[in-house]
Amino acid sequence: MDAKHSSVNEATSNAAYAPDSRRYTYADYALLSDDKRYEVIDGVLYLMAPAPSVAHQDVGGELFVQLKGFLRGNPCKVFHAPFDVCLNAAGDDDVTVVQPDILVVCDRSKLDGKRCNGAPDFVIEILSPSSAARDTMLKFHKYMYAGVREYWIVDPIEKIVQVCILKGGRYETEALVDPDAIPVRVLQGCRIDMKQVFAQQAMDDGTDDYLCEK
Repeated sequence: MDAKHSSVNEATSNAAYAPDSRRYTYADYALLSDDKRYEVIDGVLYLMAPAPSVAHQDVGGELFVQLKGFLRGNPCKVFHAPFDVCLNAAGDDDVTVVQPDILVVCDRSKLDGKRCNGAPDFVIEILSPSSAARDTMLKFHKYMYAGVREYWIVDPIEKIVQVCILKGGRYETEALVDPDAIPVRVLQGCRIDMKQVFAQQAMDDGTDDYLCEK
C-alpha cells in the first residue's frame, strides 16, 4: 500500500467515512486493500460496515433469489454486493463508486467484466445502523440524479419498503409497511413476495408472523 492510502487504512472500522482530504477516483479506489470495503461518493471515501447482520443476509439473499429466478433467460442481469458501480459512467476517472446490496442492469453495454459503468435500472439497499443515513439521504440523491429508474430501501427490522420511482428526473416515493407483494415497475411482470423475503428473519427472531406458505 502506498503512502497516498495509508491514512485511509488507519480509519476505524465503525467510521462513517475515512477522514482524508483527497478527491478519490475509481482508479484510486481500485488500489485500496481488500481487507475493508469502501464506497466513493463525490470523491469522498466512505468506509463500509465490516459485515452485514443475519437479518441483512436473510433479506438480501431472498430478494436476490427471487430476482434471479424471474430474470432467467432475460437480457437483464442481477448482481449482489460486492459489485462496483461507477454511477457517472466515467470509468477509472469516476468520483462516485458504490456497491449496492442488489442491482439489476438491463443495458449490458454498461458491463465491462469487472463493474457497471452508469446507472443500473433497479437498485435495492438494505438498511443497517451504519448505512441508514447514507442510503436514505446521500445515495438516494446520487441514484436519482444518475438516473436509476427504480430504487428500493428495505428496512429488515421494521419490515418497511420505501419504493422510489423516477419520474421527470425526481423520485416519487411510497413507504409500504408489511407488504405482501410489490411489483418491480422496471421489470414487467415481476412481483417480489415480501412475506417470503421477511419469513426467514421472523424465524431467526423466534416469531411466527412470516411463516412460508406451502
